[in-house]
Amino acid sequence: MNMLKVGVCLSAALLLCGCNPLMSASLNNLKSAVIGPDEVDVTPAQVAEVNYPQIKLTTPTGSGVLALVREREDLQFWVASGKQVLLLRNGLAVRSVGLGLEGDLDGTRLSDTSPFKQGLHQVADGYTSRRWIDLYKDQEVGVIVNSRFSRKSMDTLTILNKEYSVLRVDEQIDAPAIGLRAINRYWVDPVDGFIVQSEQQLTSQLRVRIVQLTPNRRHVP
Repeated sequence: MNMLKVGVCLSAALLLCGCNPLMSASLNNLKSAVIGPDEVDVTPAQVAEVNYPQIKLTTPTGSGVLALVREREDLQFWVASGKQVLLLRNGLAVRSVGLGLEGDLDGTRLSDTSPFKQGLHQVADGYTSRRWIDLYKDQEVGVIVNSRFSRKSMDTLTILNKEYSVLRVDEQIDAPAIGLRAINRYWVDPVDGFIVQSEQQLTSQLRVRIVQLTPNRRHVP
């Protein structure tokens, strides 16, 4: 990915520092190496103060709020005030910057038939797919990630005092070249496939939980 565009997002993160105390707190939470995540409490009022769509991101070392500062077709650039960056494509995390103490996810390439492109609400139980990832720390390029999807039951999520009826879809991933096996979980809108919440294994050491705090599909202002 063009590093200039990442730089634009990092610059935008500086503008978020003064948005409200919650976003400023993201810096300390996401950079602190603590045992277990230090959860950030988020209120509807705090989210409403920021004129950008927001997500709550939890990593092994903490949690914080990221704002959507740029969109390029189906690629979204989410940044925290501490300059951490997460790129999402159709709800799947495809790159991270400053999130992994043991290294970040440097890139992801999806297959043409990836179910993320059509929406996970349409994926058939047992469907298999493949994607390729790059890992910055070990300079691994084109690591094959095999996945198998399972449709689970309908769930009810409560986000900022609002309830959402969602379909849970599990993805069993396997990357033999790096010894990675894990289960990703996605809670999706059964109508359009929008991923409201997810748990995703990005690298062997980096697992994240992503919660859409503004799941009404607001775009960058």
